[in-house]
Amino acid sequence: MNLEAFILGSGGMMPLPNRFLTSVLLRREGELFLFDCGEGTQVSLRRLNLRWKKISVVFISHTHADHVTGLPGILMLSSQVDRDDPLYIIGPPRIAEYVESSRRVLDMFINYEIVVREIDAPGVAYQGAGFRVRAFPLRHTKPCMGYVLEEDPRPGEFHPEQADALGVPRGPLWSRLQAGEPVLTPEGVEVRPEQVLGRPRPGRKFSFVTDTLAFPEIAQEVALSDFLVCEGMFEEALEASAREKKHMTAVQAARIARIARAKRLALIHYSPRYTEADLKQLLKEAQALFPDTVLSRDRAVFPIEYTD
Repeated sequence: MNLEAFILGSGGMMPLPNRFLTSVLLRREGELFLFDCGEGTQVSLRRLNLRWKKISVVFISHTHADHVTGLPGILMLSSQVDRDDPLYIIGPPRIAEYVESSRRVLDMFINYEIVVREIDAPGVAYQGAGFRVRAFPLRHTKPCMGYVLEEDPRPGEFHPEQADALGVPRGPLWSRLQAGEPVLTPEGVEVRPEQVLGRPRPGRKFSFVTDTLAFPEIAQEVALSDFLVCEGMFEEALEASAREKKHMTAVQAARIARIARAKRLALIHYSPRYTEADLKQLLKEAQALFPDTVLSRDRAVFPIEYTD
């Protein structure tokens, strides 16, 4: 099952000609999940030829303009295609007010169901087949949430020689064992999945963290992420300014990734003060602490693979 992250926008505060505002789309098989929806999101969706009608859920970190200004356009765009399934919008308090006021003031034509859920406490925010999305509080100038998509553990590796030895014929019975179901052999002997499968293997984990002060609990929430997208808004020389504005430096993001034992870190939500060339300094500082760091760039695509 494919899992890919598409960076739709990597900037913070204001859009730049080649850097839209923060938005990340996660594609899990055919289902799409959008994390934040800054200005320019629609443009990147179009350039990447992504089917926005397949977006199931929009997760909003907080209601600052640079994270939600693309949402009204997405809502109106979705009315231009046939859509039978509801669109879920999940975020902190006041996201429902923002959606409703946008619909009312802009007199939107909406021909599908929109379900808005506000969250103000940690826990499972959304659940689907084989995965869940958890929300946890961040520390910003207004209520802000981080999100973690975690897949269920996968069955262990199938050992065909053990199935043969236990008298299970090749074919559908093998498939049922691999799916975790007990079966009966032609002789009427029950064979349980644990008799032919290795230890369960972990699913994949994607984490999205922006805008926040750095604090220890973040690393606990995103522990063992296969792909961590985390704000690294400033260079370390501006740590005091970052702290005052309740943001993070690239070094602080790298420190979280290292403590969390993440597989890979992608910095995001850069200050507009940095040119594309300047971003190399953020990357250099982060890689000194966490080598598996990359820069998010608009319309970059990151496959998220199983670790085994």
